[in-house]
Amino acid sequence: MMEEKINFVKWLGQKKSLFLKEGLFAIIFFVTFALYHLPLAAIFYPVLLCFVTGMLFLVWDYRKFAVRHERLQQLSAMPFDVMTDFPESVSVLETDYQQIIVQLQEGQRRMKDEMSFQYQDMMDYYTVWAHQIKTPIAAMRLTLQNTDSSFSRKLSVELARVEQYVDMVLCYLRLDTDTRDYVIAVYDLDNILRQALRKFAGQFIGKKIHLDYQPLNAQIMTDEKWLLFVIEQILSNALKYTQQGCVSIYLESPKILCIRDTGMGIAAEDLPRIFEKGYTGYNGRTDKKASGLGLYLCARICRNLGHGISAESEPDKGTVIKLNLNTAERMFE
Repeated sequence: MMEEKINFVKWLGQKKSLFLKEGLFAIIFFVTFALYHLPLAAIFYPVLLCFVTGMLFLVWDYRKFAVRHERLQQLSAMPFDVMTDFPESVSVLETDYQQIIVQLQEGQRRMKDEMSFQYQDMMDYYTVWAHQIKTPIAAMRLTLQNTDSSFSRKLSVELARVEQYVDMVLCYLRLDTDTRDYVIAVYDLDNILRQALRKFAGQFIGKKIHLDYQPLNAQIMTDEKWLLFVIEQILSNALKYTQQGCVSIYLESPKILCIRDTGMGIAAEDLPRIFEKGYTGYNGRTDKKASGLGLYLCARICRNLGHGISAESEPDKGTVIKLNLNTAERMFE
């Protein structure tokens, strides 16, 4: 009802000049009759007829206005590039405006197609680059495996980090594409965890970080490759910000996976934002090498898989990242 009153007031505002003109014409008739000493009573009846007829036309005009306004409101809620079926033009200016809108839509489509082509071209290039760089990484790993020294072990750790960053690039590129290679099935959680732990075994040994992990004996519905990426990112952060102590992996309740470290922890003001894109927080600004993408990618992947992810932390006491692996089962039932 309130919206109808607002529309009526807007319509009256558009007709203000018409009302002024009609009042002016009536005054001219009265003045003319008075100057010629004609009986003024003779003008009242025609003026009354004109007023009644004018009111009927105004009611008809308002109904047309209301229908057109409602249709335009519906169009305004649609994406700009798919706006079609405009109300029929009632003036040359309205026709011009609609032609301008059509031209803008066509220009937007061309720009969108061009940007899509450029984006796909960039995606293809970086995807090829990420795959090509894996070849020298594999060659370097084989070379380092043939030597056993503290120097080669350090290089192996750094090489593993390089490979992890390449995997982050590939993950980032694939997140927004229409061809996400998800294979949702039931997997053994311990098998996924062991794959991640083998990858970081050198870092655990090199930093002398204790691993507290016992088989969890849990079956989960997920995508193995993408969940493995998430777990690797969490373990990487745990090792990165833990100088001494241990990393614990356990189930808090059925299918809620917890990965806890005894590192520097996260400041209370940073904790609500750690899953935001590019947010590094106090620890990241201190480290100078953090990209703020690791946990953001984890959150995006978990959302796509139907998993929940959250964090609890206290400065200088460590951090625990929790993965709720129950939600996916409800999502894909």
